[in-house]
Amino acid sequence: MVLPVRPVARSVWLNQGVSEGERVIPEETAVAFTYNGGTYAVMMATPQDLEDFATGFSLTEGIVSSPDELRLEIVEEAAGIELRMWLSDERAAALSDRRRHLAGPTGCGLCGIESLTEAVRPPPTVRNATRFTPADIMRAMEAIAPHQALNLKTRAVHAAAFWQPGRGLVALREDVGRHNALDKLGGAMAQAAIAGWGGLVVLTSRVSVELVQKAAVLDVPLIAAVSAPTGLAVRTAESAGITLVAIARSDGFEVFTHPARIIQETASHVA
Repeated sequence: MVLPVRPVARSVWLNQGVSEGERVIPEETAVAFTYNGGTYAVMMATPQDLEDFATGFSLTEGIVSSPDELRLEIVEEAAGIELRMWLSDERAAALSDRRRHLAGPTGCGLCGIESLTEAVRPPPTVRNATRFTPADIMRAMEAIAPHQALNLKTRAVHAAAFWQPGRGLVALREDVGRHNALDKLGGAMAQAAIAGWGGLVVLTSRVSVELVQKAAVLDVPLIAAVSAPTGLAVRTAESAGITLVAIARSDGFEVFTHPARIIQETASHVA
């Protein structure tokens, strides 16, 4: 079994001199997504929470609409890990036009895409009326760091988390790839029947368009991230009805789209 982290020897050079020791670093391995015997994508990912990864990727890429439509077998091979999935004949036929062999770098978010139009496909529209206070957003941002188990060991992985008013941190997943972390989170939410509309997603990365597209599929009304968004991510969030909060720090944050979803009342509510 490939472990998600491993210790390695290293030298530390400081003003006081050189010291020897170990550092724990994250592992990454090739993870192949196959459907009915055909390879759809190969991602470099952290070998952890692979069932969540398979489910979330399949949902956010529009291959299935429910975890019940997948049968999964995880197969370890010398070159990596295969997430061997089986679809119904109807789903398999719909996928056949999109299937291709594609090896992506760490964090690749456009696997299985064969045209520019598909790469910038319009996301679903998030129409729910969930509202959040600034305090909600700050509490969500503060909640994730203590639960980033891999990052506490390695300082080298991204996290995606789901936070709900009244419940706090509901789920968190980590990966060397920011898109992978969000897919794993989506898979965990789907398998636990957690609806995206009732909370917000926290990302420990910049916000690119693929992350907004995936959040829209999960029906998440608000994304909060520690780094800035791209221009296309802002335009996509605007059209998807998602409130995009970024550059979130301990002293505040910036709101780029749909600011009306953030209210000043002392408690969150659903209108």
